[in-house]
Amino acid sequence: MAPIVVGDSLPDGDLAWFDESDQLWMIPIHSLAAGKKVIIFGVLGAFTPICSMNHVPGFIESAEELKSKGVDEILLISVNDPFVMKTWAKSYPENRHVKFLADGSSYYTHDLGLELDFSEVGLGIRSRRFALLVDNLVVTVANIEEGGGEVTISGVEEILKFL
Repeated sequence: MAPIVVGDSLPDGDLAWFDESDQLWMIPIHSLAAGKKVIIFGVLGAFTPICSMNHVPGFIESAEELKSKGVDEILLISVNDPFVMKTWAKSYPENRHVKFLADGSSYYTHDLGLELDFSEVGLGIRSRRFALLVDNLVVTVANIEEGGGEVTISGVEEILKFL
């Protein structure tokens, strides 16, 4: 499947999320993005070094600025189970705005065309690093990294240039 690009409609799909009271929900992405301006960013995996020390903290630290520029939701997607994502989210006690969404079976990542196969190093199917700016379900920015390495175009600094 070809990766999602600018002008595409955001596919719908259910992602797992634990709310503040530790209730597990299966949330259709359209319910979070319809009629709103949202950032959806994807990472290789929970607790991986670059994701944990660079990619995710950038969005958490810039959340207020993103919100002040009209962003309604900041959504993080990773191919991990929801319990891992809940624990990872709790490792950022300063986080008030980024929702940690689990795509445990990588179905949604597949629908976005953003899968990476890291089976040869024991990680299985993962997500490419990416950052999408979506306005009322239409992709207006699609910053997709080539591999799972460094954060270049998928970091918060690049998204801020478009707001």
